[in-house]
This record gives sequence, C-alpha cells and structure tokens, in this order.
Amino acid sequence: MKVKSGDMVFPGDFLAVSEELLPSEGTYDDNGKIKSLIVGEVERDDKNKSIKVISRFSTPPVLKTGTRVVGEVIDVRGQRALVRIHGIKGSRRALATYFVGGVHVSQAKKGYLSKLTEAFRIGDIVEAKVTRVMGLDGIDLQTSGREFGVIKAMCTRCRHFMELNSRDEVKCPNCENREKRKLSINYEG
Repeated sequence: MKVKSGDMVFPGDFLAVSEELLPSEGTYDDNGKIKSLIVGEVERDDKNKSIKVISRFSTPPVLKTGTRVVGEVIDVRGQRALVRIHGIKGSRRALATYFVGGVHVSQAKKGYLSKLTEAFRIGDIVEAKVTRVMGLDGIDLQTSGREFGVIKAMCTRCRHFMELNSRDEVKCPNCENREKRKLSINYEG
C-alpha cells in the first residue's frame, strides 16, 4: 500500500522505503523502511524525494536532532552510557513514550577520556543534545560543550547528591567521597 499526502498514520506505520524517499520530520528509518514516529498526516514531497508526518493535534513534544534533553544515567558500559530521557529542556509537557538514548565516549566531552566512568555514573542527571534519532530506541546523545553534561551527581558510595568541588570533580557532603564527572556549567549540586 502506497501512502499519499493527506493520509492519517500512527506510530510505527510503514510509509515508504528509503531507496524511494528520505525520512523527514515525524518519521524514522527502520532498516530501510521509513515509518511514522507520531500520529499525524503524511506530507509526501516527490519533487525533493522526502516524506514527513505532521501532527494535526496538540501532542507531546517529539525528539529530533538538536533537541536539548534531560535524563538519568541508567547504565555505563565500556564505550556507551545509557540515559533514560525524562523530558525536553524547556518543555512542560511529558514525552509521548519512554525513550533511552546513548552517549558514546567520543561524544561525552572534548578531548581524551580514558574511561566513561570519569564522565558519568549510574543515577546522575544529565543534560544532553540529540544528535541522531533512529526510531524509538535509537537515540544518539552528545554532552560535549560547556552547557551539557552532569547537572546533578549521585555519590557511588552512599547515594547522596554531591556538591561541586572543582571544574571536573564533585564531593559528597555525607561521606567526603570525591569523584570525577563531565560537569555542565549548569551543575545544581
């Protein structure tokens, strides 16, 4: 079935193949199949070879490249930190669904970082920028840049929130533990 401009679609609905059209706003590429990310109306641009889905409803915000998000670090393994995205910075509306993004070690901070645990720990609250959206579970995040990074750090020993100690170090007021982090200039310790 070929979708055309004006058709109503739902999240996950097949729209086209990536050899035919390029995904745009409100869509994502799922292994060569372009699918809808939101409930909305299809806008197909055959001249520019692109397809998008435009919401005609008051819907929750949608993640897209360049969006600033706030989330919680839920895992740090090897080269990647996983972040449960809680919301879009500056938006009071909740996201439509549960999103998890990943920060690769090369996107954590400018310069060399020997271990990702020197930037993030489980439980930390971070502000990041979305660099790529590939469906509901393929979101790449970046924290390099002064305004991005950990905005609230949790002690790995006693789980208290930590205070700012220096430009890249936090200190626990409860147990005196000191740890390194990739801190945002907006750190709220």
